Amino acid sequence: MTELSEEQRQAFLKAAALCSRAEKSPGAIQKKLIQWGLSNDNAEPVMKQLFQQKFLDEERFAASYVRDKFRFNQWGRVKIAFHLKAEGISTGIIAAAIDELEGEDYRETLKGLLVDKIKKTKAANQYDLKAKIFRFAQSRGFEQDVICVQSDRQIKINLFVWLFV
Repeated sequence: MTELSEEQRQAFLKAAALCSRAEKSPGAIQKKLIQWGLSNDNAEPVMKQLFQQKFLDEERFAASYVRDKFRFNQWGRVKIAFHLKAEGISTGIIAAAIDELEGEDYRETLKGLLVDKIKKTKAANQYDLKAKIFRFAQSRGFEQDVICVQSDRQIKINLFVWLFV
């Protein structure tokens, strides 16, 4: 382990405290170190030490990010992957973290979103309704094939209820 200068040690302590409070991406911590006045060359040993002492871990961050964005924001795989890529997480780690989303829970979340959206959406006809909820589901980051299956199912149920109830 390399010896850190006083400036690097102070930055390490601040970054370690920040990482202890919440899961942070390596890119976000790198930016913080630069904001605090460290050059890229001086920030590198600090980052290395943060990784060695497990304050930073890309896989742990990605898994946490996927769980939180799916559970609380109800985002789909596409949007989550896009945001993780923007955080500087590698593609292999993103794929592994996204694979942890369960298929049934994923479909049920989309179903719930679509049911709520159908209730709130005014449309001239069935095709207009389908287009609106399709765009909505895509904006939430769900894949086209999953959207098509769920939206068709929900529109048919909605149409049946509207016609016969």
